[in-house]
Amino acid sequence: MDGVADAAAFHTRLKGTFYGMLQWQDLDALWVRVKQGEWFFYQIGETLPERGLSGDELAIRIDALNTLLRKEHDFHLCGIVYADHVEQPTLIKVYDPNNLGSACSRSTTPTPPRWILSIAQPSIIEIDAPVPNNRKRWWQLFSR
Repeated sequence: MDGVADAAAFHTRLKGTFYGMLQWQDLDALWVRVKQGEWFFYQIGETLPERGLSGDELAIRIDALNTLLRKEHDFHLCGIVYADHVEQPTLIKVYDPNNLGSACSRSTTPTPPRWILSIAQPSIIEIDAPVPNNRKRWWQLFSR
């Protein structure tokens, strides 16, 4: 496939069926599966990742994201992480606890996720608003 077709296929998958990690233990189980593979980790609004992450490098980012989600989404239920498949995920959308907007709605302009994890190279996701400084700083922790 060419770049345009790859991007179109990625965006089609992104709009497909996803399953929510409603309970925190569902998210824990998802992270265990993710840490066993190689994943592109993309923060929307930042540069696309050039390579997938695995091993300790991936685990550090997953653990940091998990900590951020639990701290900033201090609710009994998770409900802000969605995977295309529960047992064998290939694409995961993680919504920002501080910018949920219309993430769950089917409106024509739903709030995009803040983070994407994908086993295939993701495509750019355009956003209308600038990335908040706290998210830029969080992402920069991994760019050093």
